[in-house]
Amino acid sequence: MCTFFLLFFFVTPNQCMQCHFGCTCFAATNTVRCDSKDLRAVPLSIPGYARTLIVTGNNIPQIGPDSFPELENVTNICLSNNRITELGSHTFSSMVSLRSLDLSGNPLALIHPEALSIPGGPLLELNLSRALYNSTSLTDLTTAMRWGGLAGLVLLDLSGNRLALLAPAAFSRLPSLRHLLLPHNSLASALGELGRLGKARVRLGGNPYLCSCESRRFAAWLDSSAAPRVEDAEDVRCASPRELRDAPLRVPAGEASLQTSYALLGLVLGFVGMVSVLVLYLNRKGMKRWVAETREACRDALAGYHYRYEIDTDPRRGPPSDGDGVGTGRFGTAPPPRITPDTRDGGQTPADVRLTGTGMAPGN
Repeated sequence: MCTFFLLFFFVTPNQCMQCHFGCTCFAATNTVRCDSKDLRAVPLSIPGYARTLIVTGNNIPQIGPDSFPELENVTNICLSNNRITELGSHTFSSMVSLRSLDLSGNPLALIHPEALSIPGGPLLELNLSRALYNSTSLTDLTTAMRWGGLAGLVLLDLSGNRLALLAPAAFSRLPSLRHLLLPHNSLASALGELGRLGKARVRLGGNPYLCSCESRRFAAWLDSSAAPRVEDAEDVRCASPRELRDAPLRVPAGEASLQTSYALLGLVLGFVGMVSVLVLYLNRKGMKRWVAETREACRDALAGYHYRYEIDTDPRRGPPSDGDGVGTGRFGTAPPPRITPDTRDGGQTPADVRLTGTGMAPGN
């Protein structure tokens, strides 16, 4: 009896609340779940022990400050896929212990500038994946992040929102941001805003990047030490042109060093070429003289070859001798030796023979 009295005395009325109809309460884990019950509003009768509130798959068109009374102990709330279209001013201002807020899967068309404002700025994680209805929603969100006092926000999920660009200074009021999730949007280039994130880690996979000469700067930024750490750099791939579809945008380390070597080689060769041109220009007179002398020498050599060719191809010139020691004439072979009486009989003339005229007569 005394034990029951003490328990009743220390339990507050809020903690004694019954679980809302259609919800499931887990006292052991301090969790309340209200899944797919076609609720039109956030249940008000939430037990005080609840630290995690999960309301998903319902039909709640809008939420405001009256949607969460006396929930100062809740640290995590999930409101995904509830068809929420409007966030009113100071919607979560009574949830002073809120650390994690999940609004994913809701077509948010109107976000009040102070919708995310909570005294003390306790919010650490904000999930808005597939939650922005159009570009106007992005503008509203940018304003809400500036006015919401989110200086302590560490993680922001904006994946799957078809974002084509990032608003200027969109994250300037988030000094503690360490994780920014931007996969599966329509970002073709986000270098300007991402360069201001400091130490934040970013995810960029699944965006339809246009790979062209301009994208080289973005690819170099992915590998630079000045860029935030891109956790899924291998998934950052080209979507167009068709020839480069699904090709990695990030330049592999080996190819980057190879390109650097080629660039250095090109600079060296260019310098050598400039020096050579300068030397030739300064010695242009000597070069002219050398060219003239070389040309004359070539001309003389060609003339000599031409002269020999004319001699060798002259038809009046006979074939060479058989090597008997008799030379050839210029215009034919040497005539055969003339046979005389002196040479016919051994080269001696008989004593009784006397040559007279063209005939021979015996001696007396």
